[in-house]
Amino acid sequence: MRIRRAVLVAAVLSGVVVAPAQAAPTGQIRLDQVGFGTTEAKHAYVLGGAANTKFTVVDSRGSTVLTGRTGASTGSWSDTFPAVHPIDFSALKKSGTYRIKVGSTTSTAFKVDSLTKLFQPVANNTVEFFQAQRDGANVIPGRLNRKPAHLTDRSAAVYETPVFKGEGGDEIAAPLKPTGVQVDLEGGWFDAGDFVKFTHASSYSTASMLLALRNKHNDALYEEAKFGLKWLDKAWDEKTGVLYAQVGIGTGSEEFGFVGDHDVWRLPEADDKLNVKPGDSEYYIKYRPVFSANKAGEKISPNLVGRVAGSFALAAQIEARRNPRLACEYLNKAAQLFALAKTENPGELVTAFPHAYYPEESWTDDLEFGATQLALAAKALNDKRYNQFARAAAHWAKEFLATGDPDTLNVYNISALGHADLAPLLKKGVPGAEVTEKQVVGDIQRQLEKGAVAAQTSPFRTAANVETWDVGSRTFGFITTAALYQKLTGDKKYETFGTQQRGFALGTNAWGTSLIVGVGARFPECPHHQAANLSGSPNGGSKVLVGAVINGPNDASLFGDLGEMPPGAVDCTKPYTKEFDSAKSVFADDLRSWPSSEPAIDFTATGVLGFSLIANS
Repeated sequence: MRIRRAVLVAAVLSGVVVAPAQAAPTGQIRLDQVGFGTTEAKHAYVLGGAANTKFTVVDSRGSTVLTGRTGASTGSWSDTFPAVHPIDFSALKKSGTYRIKVGSTTSTAFKVDSLTKLFQPVANNTVEFFQAQRDGANVIPGRLNRKPAHLTDRSAAVYETPVFKGEGGDEIAAPLKPTGVQVDLEGGWFDAGDFVKFTHASSYSTASMLLALRNKHNDALYEEAKFGLKWLDKAWDEKTGVLYAQVGIGTGSEEFGFVGDHDVWRLPEADDKLNVKPGDSEYYIKYRPVFSANKAGEKISPNLVGRVAGSFALAAQIEARRNPRLACEYLNKAAQLFALAKTENPGELVTAFPHAYYPEESWTDDLEFGATQLALAAKALNDKRYNQFARAAAHWAKEFLATGDPDTLNVYNISALGHADLAPLLKKGVPGAEVTEKQVVGDIQRQLEKGAVAAQTSPFRTAANVETWDVGSRTFGFITTAALYQKLTGDKKYETFGTQQRGFALGTNAWGTSLIVGVGARFPECPHHQAANLSGSPNGGSKVLVGAVINGPNDASLFGDLGEMPPGAVDCTKPYTKEFDSAKSVFADDLRSWPSSEPAIDFTATGVLGFSLIANS
């Protein structure tokens, strides 16, 4: 389960910091293992060594094409590597395959080519991960030989909002209570390495795909976005005005006699084969409970409203020319849902049950995003509600700016996505707008500037904090925001910052690993993912979870004692990472290390959008 489970972690893992297993060789070269655009700034880093050391760049025939000297240290990484030295080889502009040599150390191979040739395949890989995450009847077998699963979701029972207790608010406090309602929520994507499905992350992922599609059509991406939309359409019951938020329950209860999704390690299709009856411990594994965000006639948590309505409105924009009737249906769904947002004292936002799984607090950004997409859909369909939606978008942008929210693009804050689409509307003029183009563009720039300042204190020029949660998520957020800003303004001020963050995600880090499975010379081989573990290739091979984005490095105190492999799992651990850990940051390519190695659809969705923007810039 991909969550910020600080309390759960404390209960499961010891707080012992992992010490480096042994002194590593000096002169480890770290760089973007996919490559660089011909005109981009190009940087690599050397762990260890010394400043002013000669480096050479050689082509595929071994011929030297560039020489230079390493720069002054950008900072200390660890006791083992007290210095990190940059290599600037931006003068290399000819397409080809190259390596960098420093003394006796040679880097992995990388390419210099057009951004399309380099990064469209990466974008395609991220879409493949979503194909592997499909639930229901319409699965794609793919590399993991996926099979239909959870067909019982077609007639799933709806339960009252579960009651939780405990220090982290994630302990079941009362038996689950059915409402007597049944719904069809078959399909959709698994959230992470487990089999629970959340409207919160699914709508963010669907919207990200649709934004990428709007930038440039791609058949596989279009089919996957439609798959996500189909499930969101089921989750939103227009007749009753109820939005369903979750299928399945992660945490079980010994007190009340049932296990949750996270308590059983298995293939998803195994759930359908269970022979269980009410009261059996695995009853909720086969007959998964559904929880709603609201009751009929009630207002709905505004964060969910904004992103689900935004997804429908984006679909309306994309279908406006190819299928205007369908586009109008999507627009009307979005408008009906948007009108039900609970904007007066919304209380604790609905994300997941328990809320601790996705502790979101921001919602005005979601409404800005939803209203902006409604305005764009109305414009595409010549709908008279355009001005109404555009004014609403400007209003919620103003409200968001007033919050002073310091966060940047990730599943909890989507303001950059709303700003990037609202700014052109404001530039053309929105009667009665409460915010200006300059203000919303300025906020995108503020977010990037915050990252750029943070990156200057990192030896690898990484903006995200490698000593805490969501490093991968926020790194991909910066990659995407930099690309959005450049496309919106034409300003290349943050282009190098963006390539540095992309580099971190693709190998320019202490461990020399990509954060995307199947991408780069070294990538995670032991993701915390049940289907990949039980059907894949844990010891090398092609049956891997291609395109999955993992969290990456995390707080070292979370990795003291990883314990035993989950019962029924195939053992998988790659100890190569330990020698590059620091006292405060650890990356563990280990099945047990979900704080580091678990992929998630929201992580990967940001990658879908970011790499699509880069490939088509």
